[in-house]
Amino acid sequence: MNKMTLRDLDVQGKRVLMRVDFNVPVKDGKVTDDTRITAALPSINYVLEHGGSLVLMSHRGRPNGEKNMEFTLKPAADRLAELVDAKVTLAPDVIGPEVKALVDGLKAGEILVLENVRFYKEEEGKKCTPEEQEAFARELAGFGDVYVDDAFGTAHRAHASMAVVTKYIDQCAAGFLLEKEIEYLGKTLEAPEKPFVAIIGGAKISGKIDVVTNLMKKCDAILIGGGMAYTFYKAKGLSIGNSLVEEDKVELAREILAQAESKKVKLMLPVDNIAADRFAADAATKIVGETIEDGWMALDIGPKTIELYSAEIAKAKTVVWNGPMGCFEMAPFAKGTFAICQAVADSDSVSIIGGGDSVAAVNQSGLADKMSHVSTGGGASLEFMEGKQLPGIVALTDK
Repeated sequence: MNKMTLRDLDVQGKRVLMRVDFNVPVKDGKVTDDTRITAALPSINYVLEHGGSLVLMSHRGRPNGEKNMEFTLKPAADRLAELVDAKVTLAPDVIGPEVKALVDGLKAGEILVLENVRFYKEEEGKKCTPEEQEAFARELAGFGDVYVDDAFGTAHRAHASMAVVTKYIDQCAAGFLLEKEIEYLGKTLEAPEKPFVAIIGGAKISGKIDVVTNLMKKCDAILIGGGMAYTFYKAKGLSIGNSLVEEDKVELAREILAQAESKKVKLMLPVDNIAADRFAADAATKIVGETIEDGWMALDIGPKTIELYSAEIAKAKTVVWNGPMGCFEMAPFAKGTFAICQAVADSDSVSIIGGGDSVAAVNQSGLADKMSHVSTGGGASLEFMEGKQLPGIVALTDK
């Protein structure tokens, strides 16, 4: 990495301003999935163990620049307090004299969690001037002697707490989580060990076009699943019944198929499907081939496709997976996704699960610990795989 990491900083007696991703699900005031909080613990504990104090910044949800306590970070701060051996205090606000007093009173080994940074419109830079966003970032920067970014999940956003605050702090570094994300995703995309297989699923082709196009330059095989497969079906002139399709992307799907052929990349589509007579867990189902009759919709890949895809994955030395193979939230249509989970877990490959629903599927399958790396960033990992520069990472590189 051509940037400083947390190990490069001397945090003894320093106040460390750290951007984390505590955008966690909450029900009845309690965190229901603390994956993102636990993912930040290595960096948090490192600072505490090396004699520093911490000011943590995060967002949660979309309060749209207003102080909406539905999106308070209190549940996340409460959960953090249960996970660390340190005093954890939640600030009543993000900036202001009361927060500054709490920051000034921090002792080594203590943590102050700022309220949701998105309570201020200046965080996202919407509905405010660039000068207002700069002033907000400058005030945040005043809370730390050094800055650490450990929030890969928002690295694709040019927000104040990620991409602007670095202008006002001399020493800025990547936390352990961000470092690990960059290392796995970066190495994989720069010099993957071959054969390199990408598994791309999800509902729509529109959100994955750039990923497929970028990976086509590096992959030996791309396995397509999920609703997006049927836009490719339509591009090939196949009957798709009532299956999901993006009519305005059919021509694009045709171009991608032609590109794959010209680049000699094996782009595989399902050879059979689990079809349902309606979109419901109790729908009538049947296994169909590449022709889906009117009145039926494909909601998962079929057994022959599972076999073919699993064989391809078994040969791989590098696997990147983004997007489920079907509507895995409903039990009758989860078999394909979980079978692919198992195939990736069983393979002798460096396996990277690229955020979003794929992570949920891997966690549900109980196989997360069998994967080389499970990304914490949905949109960020997608944009990284598209080959885009992520503002939160660029801001550190520019230091």
